[in-house]
Amino acid sequence: MGAAYDVEAIVVGAGVVGLACARALAAAGREAWVLEAEAKAGEGISSRNSGVIHAGLYYPTGSLKARLCLRGNALLYAWCEAHAVPHRRLGKLVVAAAGGEIDALRALQARALANGVQGLRWLQAAQARNLEPALRCAAALESPSSGIVDVPAYVLSLVAAIERAGGRVLTRMRVERVAREGDGFRVETADGGAARCRWLVNAAGLGAVELAHRIDGLDARHVPTLHYAAGHYYALHGRAPFARLIYPLPQPQGLGVHLGFDLAGRARFGPDVRWLAAPDYRFDDGRRARFADAVRAWWPALRDEDLAPDFVGVRPKLAGPGEPMADFRIDDASVHGLRGLVNLFGIESPGLTASLALGEEVRDRLARSSA
Repeated sequence: MGAAYDVEAIVVGAGVVGLACARALAAAGREAWVLEAEAKAGEGISSRNSGVIHAGLYYPTGSLKARLCLRGNALLYAWCEAHAVPHRRLGKLVVAAAGGEIDALRALQARALANGVQGLRWLQAAQARNLEPALRCAAALESPSSGIVDVPAYVLSLVAAIERAGGRVLTRMRVERVAREGDGFRVETADGGAARCRWLVNAAGLGAVELAHRIDGLDARHVPTLHYAAGHYYALHGRAPFARLIYPLPQPQGLGVHLGFDLAGRARFGPDVRWLAAPDYRFDDGRRARFADAVRAWWPALRDEDLAPDFVGVRPKLAGPGEPMADFRIDDASVHGLRGLVNLFGIESPGLTASLALGEEVRDRLARSSA
């Protein structure tokens, strides 16, 4: 950026959540710019995940994750249809691998129903095998509204929608400092440029906490500690003998090592959890045997050598090792007192599914703050 500009809203971070926020603002007639530090949109968390459209099974009833996942699921499928984004409603089986897990699967079913998830079906072992003959389990919960999406295509569709509505997505724009200026904000970038905005959305993902500490006037008490969790993914040599997503019961730190697919039908397993002091995308192939053991609990035919290292993703978690899963944090002026600022913290799974709903939520909170 050159000299200072004026724009109504600036969103920092061009992942799917930041783009969805900017798209919601632009569609409401608000001029919105997205500032992204990387060379192109969608290069952070959005490029290194399972690409799954979740149904809303897992999250505590009444939580932001539950509400926004359910709403986002419907919005995302509709968006994909309207904008020709490749996707597939594969369905998912969450499995109780052994009889001792059936009570936990029943509890998951009850939570999902309380969250408003539709179409769930309880499957006895024989029914599950009729659907997926290679599967071994004591019971399964079928979720027909789970699926997959081409994330890069979704990112491009959001960028196009923002630009059609008069917004801009500016890459290689690293935000160095945010100063309070009148009723708005002055956003300064590493290239020496600056822009004044009325509204500021911090959707910087892994960098959201770091950015928050650079916002003048934001009390540090309102900035959480972020925990980084690496997740390894292994690809499967050859085709998987499954037509649906297969998930184990969720673990305290995540959804467990599951089977997913890309739109070409290539199967992959992941993610696991490895805690980090800072984001690190190096692949540790020493985890292969543990991966294979986890999958063999429900697919006994898998061999260690069937797995090939794929990639590592890093998730921004608000809950650290041994702590229960945390909810999304959407901090507006009612939390921190800075009118026109929304900080998004800990937007991990189901952030992709919830992205359009998160955009609506941020848009509405900003509008209320200015009423």
